[in-house]
Amino acid sequence: MADVFRHKTERLILRDWREEDWPRFWELCNTPTVMRWLGGVADEATQAGAQERLEGYRRDHGHTFWVCERQADGGHLSGEMLGFCGLKRSNVENEPVFGMMEVGWRLREDAWGHGYAKEAAIASLDLGFGRFEGEEIVALTVAGNAASWGLMLRLGMTRRKDLDFTDPRWGRELNPTIVYSIDRDAWLARNG
Repeated sequence: MADVFRHKTERLILRDWREEDWPRFWELCNTPTVMRWLGGVADEATQAGAQERLEGYRRDHGHTFWVCERQADGGHLSGEMLGFCGLKRSNVENEPVFGMMEVGWRLREDAWGHGYAKEAAIASLDLGFGRFEGEEIVALTVAGNAASWGLMLRLGMTRRKDLDFTDPRWGRELNPTIVYSIDRDAWLARNG
């Protein structure tokens, strides 16, 4: 079955999920290091819930956190899964970000530090403001995750303390959730 959504960048492919992707994704990305700022290694119930939510975003909004694959480059095999990156609607009920378009990424540890997250996030933001007609896009993290909010800054996003919130699912180390955002005008001025 052909992917409904497929988008190429210089080195990456963002595409819809296939059923056979899920075991590989969890094998690569459900590690203590990758999941440090995301609530810890996910059990089977948490994995199933994440899969259901990601597939639901695609069904309900036309976008999701897509599979992120590396294209063939420098000896790497084409189609090698790196993790995910894309767009969803924030699902944190009763918080100021609920329903807002959100960009997010999660890559396996050996893909860190190669610019893949930035490349995929730029493509996702371009799609968010273009194809999906977003007016403002947020990104969520925690203060301790400097790599994540550092990328948000490099993308031109602005810290939005007015949108920060405490997530009751997590303890003190993972709270508060801090929010960055960028609007269409700022994105186009920067990346015209």
